[in-house]
Parts: sequence; structure tokens; C-alpha cells
Amino acid sequence: MDNDKIVVGLDIGTTKICAVAGRKNEYGKLEILGMGKADSDGVIRGIVTNIDKTISSILKAMEEASEQTGIDIQVVNVGIAGQHIRSSVHHNGITRKSQDDEITVEDIAQLTNEMYRIVIPPGSDIIHVMPQDYTVDYEAGIKDPVGMSGVRLEADFHVITAQTNAINNINKCVKRSELAIDNLILEPLASSLSVLSDEEKEAGVCLVDIGGGTTDVAIFHENIIRHTAVIPFGGNIITSDIKQGCMVMNYQAESLKTKFGKAITEEASPNEIVSIPGLRNRPPKEISVKNLSSIIEARMEEIIELVHAEIITSGYEGKLAGGLVLTGGGAQLNSIQQLVEYMTGMDVRIGYPNEHLGKSSSELKSPMYATAIGLVLSGFMSLDDRENRYNEAKPEERTRKMEFGNLFGKIMEKTKSLLVDDIEGKDNY
Repeated sequence: MDNDKIVVGLDIGTTKICAVAGRKNEYGKLEILGMGKADSDGVIRGIVTNIDKTISSILKAMEEASEQTGIDIQVVNVGIAGQHIRSSVHHNGITRKSQDDEITVEDIAQLTNEMYRIVIPPGSDIIHVMPQDYTVDYEAGIKDPVGMSGVRLEADFHVITAQTNAINNINKCVKRSELAIDNLILEPLASSLSVLSDEEKEAGVCLVDIGGGTTDVAIFHENIIRHTAVIPFGGNIITSDIKQGCMVMNYQAESLKTKFGKAITEEASPNEIVSIPGLRNRPPKEISVKNLSSIIEARMEEIIELVHAEIITSGYEGKLAGGLVLTGGGAQLNSIQQLVEYMTGMDVRIGYPNEHLGKSSSELKSPMYATAIGLVLSGFMSLDDRENRYNEAKPEERTRKMEFGNLFGKIMEKTKSLLVDDIEGKDNY
């Protein structure tokens, strides 16, 4: 039962490593049992660059989560991101033996599993194969073909690949932390589970997850994932720009960004000055908030332009009635919603991961925990809603087959009995 099942999500991010453990309550909502986090020193732009430092951070986060939950955590759902992620659309089909039989869940599974054999660039591995629209006997645009009759079953598949070395490094870090990976999930797909509603996915929506090292994009339309992309810029590059532009330390630049930064320069007061301590035996440095905001705005405009370019590339510009949903730590920047609306001309909201949350800490309802909570939800929900329906249908199919088998057996027994009676009757006669 889901009420007894505990799932742990491990978000190996550029700025933080976060472990969240949760279970479903009696109302079907996610109840967070514990959370642990640690600074991430061994990850750059979503890629593990120092295994020892990453292991140390994972152990610290897992220890904190274990103390809060009171359980020995051994299996985790892990997120993967980074500039190396690639997505593409491929077509595949199978010819079934009989036209009279209905298309079954097994046929769908066979078609999907065959996609893992396609040729991909060397040094890459497939992490997700997600069906889009199906075609049955050359009739296209079918969302759910199970139960239909047909010989030729085809589909377009959204295939996501990752660098083999990046996957191996994550596996090493998790394994050496004495943990096992249940699922490896693309981070924007995990985030979508925690911040997007079914209505938004149906209407068409673009999720933009602004993390520390990368900005992840996922586009949904008619409840199906249509396009994914990873942009190699995030909150850390804005901090780096402030550090260079204002000539301050990195931790000071981060503090300036989070406390005083605005994404729109015009909203900053020209008279507001922030004084920060100088280096040894040096006077304090005065920073103009307006200048600070101009540095942030310049970089945010670049990131938004790249996001908008991905929407245009996907072919779904003008089809996204749900607009954009911003999440991740970068979504907490002041005035970012207005800037994105102005630059894209689309409706924008900030995505908080409370769509499926029950009682939990207010801290976890921050956009920066969207991926971690999504990784927990992925243990209870599939990335494609149709998978849940297929899994629910399987027991019914088995029951029908058993009922048919029992009925067939009874008919055969009755027929045999009648034949015996008939033969005996003839003998007696």
C-alpha cells in the first residue's frame, strides 16, 4: 500500500544536495517525514566533478534525513541534469500477429522497449523513452491505443539521453554512500510532478526550473511531454557577474543578489545604497542597488532569451495556454515574473511545490525544493499519466483472462460430461 511505502528523493544540485523522505497520507497527499541538505562542493553545472566531495555532501544530507525520519534509508530516486542532456524525437512501429485481437499493454511495452535499441551517439545512454502520439493502421494522433484493433502499431517517442560518464559518476557517488538507485530521473521532469497541475499540462505549459548551475526547460501539451532542454546558465552565473561587476567576495555577491537584487532595474531605487565590509584594513564598500539590479537584469534577459528560443524550436509557441511556470531557487528573485512576462508575452506564475503536499514544513514549499519533492512523487506517480492507467489495467486484464480460462474449463468439462453420457447411453441402448 502507498500509505506504507516510503520514498526518498536525492537532488544532487550545483548549490545544494538535498534528501527528502515522504509517504502518501490517507488523503493521497504527500507527507514529508524528513529532510536533510548540505552544500554541494563537488558539482558544477549539474555534473559531478569531484566524487569525494559529493559523497561527503550526500552522506551529510542522508544522515540528517535519517535522523528526522528515524529510518535507515537504503534506496533513493536521484535527479540528473547538466548541459550534456540531449532530447530527440524518434519514430518506431511493430506489426502485430492478429487484427482481431485488441491492442494490449504488452504491445505498448514491446514497442517502447524496442526504442532502447536505437543507435545513439557514442558515450551516451538513454535515460527516458516517453511515447507521444500513437498511430494504429496508419490512423495518426491516437493518445491511448489500448483496446483498439489493428495490425500496425506505431508511435513517436521523446528520447532523452545523458552522457555515460555523468551517469557513472552519479552511480559511483550514490553507491559509495551505501545507497541504491531506484530511478534516475531528469530533473525538470521531476520538478513538473511537484509544481504543475494536470489542467496546465493539458492546456500546454512550459516549465522553467532555474537552478544554481543550469536552467531546465520542459514543455507539455495535451498531457504529454513534448520538449526538454538544459541551458548551461543559472543563479550561480548571476552571482559571478555581481562578484566581478561590484568587485566583492563570492559570498557577498550571493547575499547581495538574494537580499537586494531585482530582475528589473527600473524597480530599484537610484538612491538606495548597500554598505558591505571591506577587506582587511580597508574601508567598507558601497554598492548602488540600481547598479546591482542592472547586472542581474542583463544576465536574466540572456537566460530568458535562450528559454524563449527553446519554446520556438519546440514548435509549440502559440500553443501554450498555460504560459510559463518558473521554479527552482532562481524563481525567488524579485520582479522575475514581470520580466519574463514582458520578454515572452506569455502568462507567468511562480511554481511552488505544494500541488500534492499535505502537512509539511513551510520551508519545503519554497521553489528551490521543487526537484527534491518531485523525485519523491516520482516514486508514487509515473512521468506519463498513461503508465498509471496501464498499470491499473494489468490486474483487470489478468482477471479477465482467468475468468475466461475458468469459463472455458467449465465448458470443456460440461462438453466432456455430455459426450460421456452420450456414449454410455449408446452403449446401453
